[in-house]
Amino acid sequence: MKRPERAEQRRLRGGAARKTGRRAEALAALWLMAKGYRILGFRLRTRLGEIDLLAQKGTVLAVVEVKQRATLNAALEAVSLEQRQRLRRAGEAVAGARPRLKALAVRLDLVALSPGRWPAHLADAWPGS
Repeated sequence: MKRPERAEQRRLRGGAARKTGRRAEALAALWLMAKGYRILGFRLRTRLGEIDLLAQKGTVLAVVEVKQRATLNAALEAVSLEQRQRLRRAGEAVAGARPRLKALAVRLDLVALSPGRWPAHLADAWPGS
């Protein structure tokens, strides 16, 4: 196989993965809204990294990571300590920059999507990270 063909295959796989990711994030947002969360942002880009979903419920600002994996444990393990720390810093930066969000408690949540199962929302999925 020639190199240009490999590059094209990688490009196509990447496009399919992005489409699947967007679909997963939309489903996760609907699930959270059904649970009473208000979605404040999708794919929110900050200088510290991208937040899949930013949601508020009461006095909590949830930085939500969305993972589509075969199992809940696989989804939890897919988010490294470094990524969790970066997400927490990004959430705190967003909260600090918006006056109406400053007083909210920032929390890291996970919405895991698995084939044939309802979405699983883990509030405070990684306490203390």
